[in-house]
Amino acid sequence: MEMSYIVSRLKTLKIEISEDVLVHIVLNSLPIAFDPFKVSYNCQKEKWSLNELISYCVQEEERMKQNKTESAHLASTSKDKGKKRKKTLIKNEAAKGPVQMKHKEGETTCFFCKKSGHMKKDCTKYHAWKVKKGLSEPPQAK
Repeated sequence: MEMSYIVSRLKTLKIEISEDVLVHIVLNSLPIAFDPFKVSYNCQKEKWSLNELISYCVQEEERMKQNKTESAHLASTSKDKGKKRKKTLIKNEAAKGPVQMKHKEGETTCFFCKKSGHMKKDCTKYHAWKVKKGLSEPPQAK
């Protein structure tokens, strides 16, 4: 459409451009998405007028828009690949109960007194400190 306006302006200035040259200029100015359209034009023996080219370009643009919406629709209806499997694995692990870590006595270090061989929850100094602060009652023997 803009090219038609430019041609009419050039005609008022008495500068003539042949329609074949104008069609080629328009074809070269089309975006990359129109490359298959350009190839089909070049393979034909018949040459189009400017009005025919404009109408074919409009049709091609509508076709591309329609294909674009279909592909977007296809992407929005994709399957949940692998998600069901992960959920079942998580459910199976939860059914087994909490996993408890086993610590070797020689490798553990108390975070309260910094001595090795026990953890903070088993530390006598930690329990004495908690009783002194009034945070808990002294541990009772089992």
